[in-house]
Amino acid sequence: MMPTGIFWLASYPKSGNTWLRSFIFAMQNQAKTDLTTIDINQLQTGAIASSRHWLANGLGVELGSHSVEQIESYRSDAYRFIHSQLTEPAYHKIHDANHMCASGQRLCPLDACAGALYVVRNPFDVAISFANHMGVSLDRSIEMMGTRDFALLANDKKYQPQVRQRMGTWSDHVNSWVDSDLPMLLVRYEDMQSNSLASFTKVSQFLHLPDDAHSVKKAIAMCHFDKLKTQEDKHGFKERPVKSKAFFRKGIVGDWQDTLSQSQIDKLITDHATVMQRLGYLDDEMQITPLCYPSKMSL
Repeated sequence: MMPTGIFWLASYPKSGNTWLRSFIFAMQNQAKTDLTTIDINQLQTGAIASSRHWLANGLGVELGSHSVEQIESYRSDAYRFIHSQLTEPAYHKIHDANHMCASGQRLCPLDACAGALYVVRNPFDVAISFANHMGVSLDRSIEMMGTRDFALLANDKKYQPQVRQRMGTWSDHVNSWVDSDLPMLLVRYEDMQSNSLASFTKVSQFLHLPDDAHSVKKAIAMCHFDKLKTQEDKHGFKERPVKSKAFFRKGIVGDWQDTLSQSQIDKLITDHATVMQRLGYLDDEMQITPLCYPSKMSL
């Protein structure tokens, strides 16, 4: 029997979450249209987990008068209620770390979801895309990724569309999801590029979407990076941050080779070596593996 409820689409920012959601949207809609691509401004896979409006609906209360700490303490209950009301799978983006809350439970507990798909990307390439996304320097981006108490929307503004998202370090973020007790699928961005058919077939199977080769290949083609970027260039993208010149920048593996200095590479390795080894980005000798370098894309 197909599971019902929330499937979390989790990632550190700029790790491939939008590409993943584009694929899911293409899978859900390819039979309804003759189009060869999707509309990036209609990615209706589900609300982001930090949506103030979505949380308020789940709780049945307005959140305007509550502090960021109070809202965080409510979020697990909101997800638990929403999950219990669903009669089919729902796919919701989340950038928060799945951290332990003051209540002693994780932000996204086992009884508030059907599973979690975690997309991870080499932190060398994340640092570059994250700097562009946040409108900061590379050094500042790398610093953010290594800061234990780093959070998005950390101020206490009451009426912004999203609530605070506690990230921790890049390594903390990975571990918070991968080491949780949730039904979990880990997908590497690099594998999504180099062996798309196998990677996205696993995604489809985990998310209980059609997994036949024809459907998966068609969906991959519909959300090719060049098509998404061309749409943004022509029509804009509503998810682009104000400080970012473009949401879809390059989308390649190995951009770090031409962009990061040796000291920046060394800093990222110092901060994240253990998790980079765990994920295959560094070998046992602390050498950068081929996974971090461009490879020929294969369906």
